[in-house]
Amino acid sequence: MTGSALTIGRLARAAGVNVETVRYYQRVGLIREPAKPSGGFRIYPPEMVDRIRFIKRSQKLGFTLQDIAHLLELGDGHCDDVREQAEAKISKIEAQIKDLQAMRKALKKLVIECRSGNHRGHCPIVQSLANKS
Repeated sequence: MTGSALTIGRLARAAGVNVETVRYYQRVGLIREPAKPSGGFRIYPPEMVDRIRFIKRSQKLGFTLQDIAHLLELGDGHCDDVREQAEAKISKIEAQIKDLQAMRKALKKLVIECRSGNHRGHCPIVQSLANKS
């Protein structure tokens, strides 16, 4: 084996992930597992580093592994399809932000109520969470 051969360990280090991440990506079909030569180690092609980095960057942008599989399937020549997927992701993120803002507003209201001292021994936060309506 040469010094530049990419075994799973070297691939993982070069891509900035751990070996279990590489194995997981193989199990879910995002990367292919090379054939294992008899008595040797599987050797990964150098472009696999870029593919794993693509997957990790996509995850950081909120794409699911299923989304990423579709992006990888589309490849570089389908900008309109990729743009549509990104626009859909933006819509989901905006909905999540709206939900998070509503949650923050509700919690702030409960904290203010709790700090006011006008709750007669019962914690307004616990009471709100226990409310069955």
